Amino acid sequence: MPIPAARRVARFNRMIGNRILGPITWWLPGFGRIEHRGRISGRLHGAPMLGFPTPDGQRIAFALTYGPEANWVRNALAAGEVVWRTRRGGRIRLVDPRLVHDPTRSAVPRPVRPALRVLRVDDFLVARIAPDRTAPGRQTATGER
Repeated sequence: MPIPAARRVARFNRMIGNRILGPITWWLPGFGRIEHRGRISGRLHGAPMLGFPTPDGQRIAFALTYGPEANWVRNALAAGEVVWRTRRGGRIRLVDPRLVHDPTRSAVPRPVRPALRVLRVDDFLVARIAPDRTAPGRQTATGER
């Protein structure tokens, strides 16, 4: 079910919010930049996003505040991967993105759940952290090895 006013909020963020938030994203805890390729254009897109490492440290969850129909979500699902850039300069490749409908919001920390409840957000994109292609070892949710 679409989130009320999600399209208007998305348009505002695309035009104004992302331009304000973009430069300070790196200094906000939990924020990073999600990078994805357009399904049709093939163009690289990026947007500030709040990501939540899962308790097992193997995945990152993103609350779908614009709903599961958002273009970035559709792009991620079509491509089967996205890149999550963190404030410490980490580049985390995320694969096997999946939509998760969870009214309990268990994919995010407890302090975040009430805000998502008020916003009526109970859909998430959860993706697995892929091994680094260029160096041995695995990446963690913080981008460190």
